[in-house]
Amino acid sequence: MQIGLIAQCGRASRFFVGILLLCVALLPAVAGSAGTPSPIKLAIFDFELEDLSAGPGESPADTLLLKQITDDARRMIADSGRYSLVDISGADAEAVKGRGLHRCNGCDAGIALKLGAERSFVGFVTRISRTEYMVRIQISDTRTGAVISDSQTGLRMGADYSWNRGIASLIKLRLLGDQNPR
Repeated sequence: MQIGLIAQCGRASRFFVGILLLCVALLPAVAGSAGTPSPIKLAIFDFELEDLSAGPGESPADTLLLKQITDDARRMIADSGRYSLVDISGADAEAVKGRGLHRCNGCDAGIALKLGAERSFVGFVTRISRTEYMVRIQISDTRTGAVISDSQTGLRMGADYSWNRGIASLIKLRLLGDQNPR
């Protein structure tokens, strides 16, 4: 009887040791996946121009520059790995088509939510004069509409070709928190 009990205890302890080894083997996989948050789904809308100067308004050159800085922003943010970009081509709201998201009092969050995004990104350049600009990015939570981040930088004594430097600076320092921008 004692021999049978000892044999049963031996099998039980081997079983528990096996379970313990399995748990130890799976621990790195579970810990690794728990420590890496999934990328945030972000809808980056096309940059817009708000022209406060006495000039004629948005020119074809301005339109091209806005497209370039939008593309640069999308590339930098996607390359960070922190965000997963949501396709905005299906956005048919008038504020998107009319390039007026910066004046719609937060309508971008609802539009981005319909596209499946968790966050909305609106960027715009304000032309104060031909040598003075302000670049601004605003990120909102799509569920609540709350502004999570609102950053801007002034570009004085510059020209329109400096817009991309302003955007890069805001994204690297404010959005991504890069302490060593290149």
